[in-house]
Parts: sequence; structure tokens; C-alpha cells
Amino acid sequence: MTKKIVVTGMGATSPLGGNVRDSWNALLAGESGSHTLEHEWVEELELPVKFAAEAKVRPSEVLERPVAKRLDPSAQFALISAMEAWADAGEPDVDPERLGVDFATGIGGVWTLLDAWDTLRAKGPRRVMPMTVPMLMPNAASAAVSMHFHARAFARTVASACASSTESIANAYEHLQLGLADVIIAGGTESAIHPITVASFASMQALSKRNDSPETASRPYSIDRDGFVMGEGAASLVLETEEHALARGARIYAELAGSGVTADSYHITANDPEGGGASRAVTLALAQAGASPDDVTHINAHATSTPVGDIAEYAALRKVFGDRVTQIPVSATKASTGHLLGGTGALEAVFSILAIQDRKAPPTINLTTQDPEIPLRVSGETQALGDGPQLVVSNSFGFGGHNAVAAFRSV
Repeated sequence: MTKKIVVTGMGATSPLGGNVRDSWNALLAGESGSHTLEHEWVEELELPVKFAAEAKVRPSEVLERPVAKRLDPSAQFALISAMEAWADAGEPDVDPERLGVDFATGIGGVWTLLDAWDTLRAKGPRRVMPMTVPMLMPNAASAAVSMHFHARAFARTVASACASSTESIANAYEHLQLGLADVIIAGGTESAIHPITVASFASMQALSKRNDSPETASRPYSIDRDGFVMGEGAASLVLETEEHALARGARIYAELAGSGVTADSYHITANDPEGGGASRAVTLALAQAGASPDDVTHINAHATSTPVGDIAEYAALRKVFGDRVTQIPVSATKASTGHLLGGTGALEAVFSILAIQDRKAPPTINLTTQDPEIPLRVSGETQALGDGPQLVVSNSFGFGGHNAVAAFRSV
């Protein structure tokens, strides 16, 4: 029997705010989290891109120092978002052996790794911290969340680039269906605004280079878009079966109705231009939800603001929705948050759920002249979603051809 999986808690720390509500309010207000980077290494290393969307609230403002010093920033963000989600869910009283963690990152502890390398070269091996490996490993975030909440059912990690955290949400759906846990903390995190990643993304012509206007640099669907903006942060969902949630009297935000995960098997960085793998992921998510394309009322698009990526996603959506794709309210929230890489899908899942709650599709800022090759229903203003049942699709696509889609339904 298929179980109904529901969302009972949400947490986030993002370039727009240090929690879910602040991030959502800033998104609706059309704010941008992108700013000029105020680090000496930007000028010292002559980086071609001098801006990014850093988390608005630093982990040091939230976590106690003894906790923070043993975690890479990516794991710090993960723990902060999970703590908010857990409190928001009412701190469920659950057997630790029935509590699981499905968490994700695209890159992991890059700051720890490269700081340790610098220390080794400058000061020798004796000065390298003994906690370096536990801090840099990609599963560190999942482990930190598991240990903090004594989650002993499992603590699993996904690393599928920018599809990572949506894939973790998909895994959580399956794990709950299989009865492997009663409650799961799922999400994703990233803290990779580092000289090496900025330089690398810039070298492959993936980043916007609008150094003179960071706030308007991310402009999905605009004809003059020139690349994405790096972001950082994390988001978490508390997921459980409806039966379990109702038994403990939990507030339910929405149903995680279905998910789909596919691979392009096309190119290590480029999307399949015809959108084959992406469209199959959307179709799988709808099938798992027992829904048709006509049921979808809103799409939170991957929409990174790259010249070819946005068009490929449109091609995928058109395969699924046909001509109706021009009538569905679409939001490209990376215009405001930047691209959180492995954390982006979880944050956009939170935004998708809040869109259902508030009946509002958030605005897509910086939309100057919309690309005529992408005739989606996108707006620089909030779009009303109406009073009827809602089914929202949230897309995430990553380097390596990874595609992950989650579908959320109103309850």
C-alpha cells in the first residue's frame, strides 16, 4: 500500500535570511542575496568574478563555538537548518532507531580541505588538524545532523551536484514508503564560495561576470543572461507518514506527493539540449503522485541563468506540458538566492511548500527582456495561485546529467 508522505517541519539558512520565514519574506519582497565579496583573496588572486550570494547569517551567530569548530561551514549550515526544521515540527518524540537522515551536498567540505592543504604547505604536517578528514568528508553534514538528533535508523548522503538535495528528498520518500523509518530529516547544504570554485566556474564560462551590478547578475530567462551566481546555505524538511503525523497531532504543511530521478548520460557539464532526461524526471514525479500534467499549478524551475541551461529546461517542460506550459506560473528563485549547488533543491522545496501555503508563486527578479525562446509564464511580481488544490513541481538538474524532481501537493 502506498503511504501518504507529509512535510511537518522546515528549516533554512540562505542568502536571503537566517531562517525560513525571513528567507521567504525577502524572496516575496524581490530582494537579492548577491553582493560584492569582501575578502582579501578576491583582489589578491585577481578573480574575474568578485561577487556571490553568501549566507545572510553566519553560522558563528547561531552555533556555539565548540560545536562550530569541529564542523566545516557546509555541515554548520546543515545543522542550523535541521535544528530549525526539528523545532518547527514540534520536536517529534520518536524512537532513535526509527529516525533517519537523508542529507546531501554537491561538493562537501571544500574549505576544510583547502585550508588544510595551505597549512600543510606553509607549516608542515604537524599543524594539520586531526579533525581534517572528518570535517571535509561529504557525509559530514549527514553525520552531524544524525548525531545531534540521535537518528539511528540511517544517515545517508547523496552527492549528485546541483540535483543532490532534491534527490535526498526523493530518497526520503522511498525510505518512508519502505518503512525504514517513521520520521526523516532530509535536505541539503553547500558552502563552496571559495577562490578555487569561483575561479573554476568562471573559467568554464558558467558564472555571470556582472561585477558592477551583483544584485542583478542572476537573471533567468532574460535575453541578456550570462551565467549563474554562486550561493551558499542549507535547507531541511521533516518528513513522515501522514499516519504518524496525525497520531502525534503534528501540523502538516503539504504532501510530498512524488519524485523522479533520472540521468541524461549526455555530457559532464551540459544538459541534454532536448530535455529528455529532465522531462522523464518530471513525468516520473507526476506518475508517483498519481497526477497528470494538467494538475500542476506552479513550477519552481531550476533556471540557473545560464544561456543554454534555461532553454534546455524549457524544452523539457514543453515535452511534459505541451502548450499548457505557457499558462503555468513559473518561478526562478535563483535570481534572488543565487545557486546553492547541492543545497539548492532543498531550499527550493521549502519555497515550493510555502507557495502552496500562501497561494503565491514568488517573483523572478532581474527579468529585463524575456528570451522569446523561453515563453514561460514568469513574472517580476508575485503571481496568485488561486484557491483550488495545488500541485507544485520543483526541478533540480546537476553536472553529470543528474536530474531530480519533487512534487508537493496541498492538503
